[in-house]
Parts: sequence; C-alpha cells; structure tokens
Amino acid sequence: MKLIGSHTSPYVRKVRIVLAEKKIDCEFIIDNPWTDDSRVTQHNPLARIPVLLLDDETSLFDSRVIVEYLDSMTPNNKLLPATGRERIAVKRWEALADGICDAAASAVMELKRPQGEQSPSWVERQRRVIGLGLKEMARELGEAPWCQGNSPCLADIAVGAALGYLDFRFTEIDWRSEYPTLAKLQEKLAQRPSFAETEPHD
Repeated sequence: MKLIGSHTSPYVRKVRIVLAEKKIDCEFIIDNPWTDDSRVTQHNPLARIPVLLLDDETSLFDSRVIVEYLDSMTPNNKLLPATGRERIAVKRWEALADGICDAAASAVMELKRPQGEQSPSWVERQRRVIGLGLKEMARELGEAPWCQGNSPCLADIAVGAALGYLDFRFTEIDWRSEYPTLAKLQEKLAQRPSFAETEPHD
C-alpha cells in the first residue's frame, strides 16, 4: 500500500496515526495537490489528500473512508466499535474534529490569498466555527480520560490531529487555557509514538 499526502494536512496525519497504531506498513509519498506537477488527480478526481493506493492499484480517498478501511484490515488495536450507538458516537467525534480542521484549513487558504482579495468576514466565520467546535469537544469530553470508552480510539486520534493542526497553524488560539481537559487529553496523546512521529511541519 501507498499513502499519498503531506506533512501539513491534519487529515493525512490522522491516517498516518491510524497506520502506526495498527502497525500497518505503508509507503508514504509526499505530494501537494496545489502544485502544477501534482499527480494526486490521477488517483483522486477530487484533487484532495490523503489518498490510499491499495496493492491492486485501487484508490481510496477521504480520510474517514481510509481509516475505516484500515481498522477493518487487522483485528489488533481496534479503533472503531463494530456496530451500534458506540460506533456512531466515535464517528460523531471524528466528524466534529474534521469539521474544525475544515474551518481551519479554509481560513488558512483564505489568508494565503493576496491581501486585497481576502475576506476578513470569511476568516472570522471560520474562527467562530473553530471556537464552537472546541467548546463542544470540551463539553462532550467532560472529565473523562478518553473521548469514548476506557482507551484511546479513533475519536481521540481525530481530536488529537485537529488540536495539533490548530497548534501548527493558529498559535494565537489559546485553547489550552480555556479548555484544560482538552489540553490534558492532548498531552497524553502527544506521548504516544504515533503522534510524536507525525508532528506537522512545512
């Protein structure tokens, strides 16, 4: 298998963490879909990363599809409950975390436009979404040690990737002071090799 992605994308990082937690070997190919020489569209018509290329050249795209496939590959370290309400709860966490990433990435792209073409109101809207998402994460987590259940699962991985992306792109957002329970969760996750080895960087 081959994973196409970048060192900056939180969605790619989520997949890389799952690969590490599941102990699945996978070649990592760096590609930026925004460059003229990108080959991403050869495997994903939506021109987005991550893309997982299977051994038979089948391509999977969208991080949620990829991580669900990876979790189904091997019985070890299951990250998603098999069925029922618990599974939906984990997927809800993932949707919430990915939604924060969507808003943050949208703001980043807007701020990369020429100064006169940027929309401050659009950036502010995305920041409001980030703030509301963080508030919901903290409310949902409460005083629990992990997002869902008694051990880390896909919910924690998705949340950790989202919080890590905020640290990477929006250092001015002091979410740790406002939400100490999220900070405590992130500290625990940061000690795991899967998180330490996938820190985002340019």
